[in-house]
Amino acid sequence: MLTALEVFTTVVAGLMVGVEFSVAFVINPILGGLPGDNGLRGRIHGARMLGAVMPFWYIGSLVLAAVWAVAEWGHQGAGLVVIAAGLLMLSVLMSILLLVPINNQTKEWTTDSLPEDWKEQAARWDRYHYVRVGILIGAFALLAAALA
Repeated sequence: MLTALEVFTTVVAGLMVGVEFSVAFVINPILGGLPGDNGLRGRIHGARMLGAVMPFWYIGSLVLAAVWAVAEWGHQGAGLVVIAAGLLMLSVLMSILLLVPINNQTKEWTTDSLPEDWKEQAARWDRYHYVRVGILIGAFALLAAALA
């Protein structure tokens, strides 16, 4: 049963890292290269769609890692899982405090009601997101190492 939890947690967190990596290094650069307001429309849609799903994914990954850490407490690899859970907690806090407020504004935008600083807001979200992706990669690597 514990092995199933370990594998499931690692897969759930790994898929989340893959999605977030893709947003940072594939999707947003593609959207940024589209002509006219097409990229902006894509970002707005992404803010709505991923904004609805990601809170469950982030918190779910954190809960799974915490359960794994408790179940493994005192065994080899538990320290790695605890650190990974700490990084996942950091990513959740970072999301709530820095990224979600920008995302909540972005998902309300229309091409007719853009704030004057929309490009700066999008760039700030991107910078925070790069940091968050690095944190998530670290958490995933630690979970994978603990699994091995």
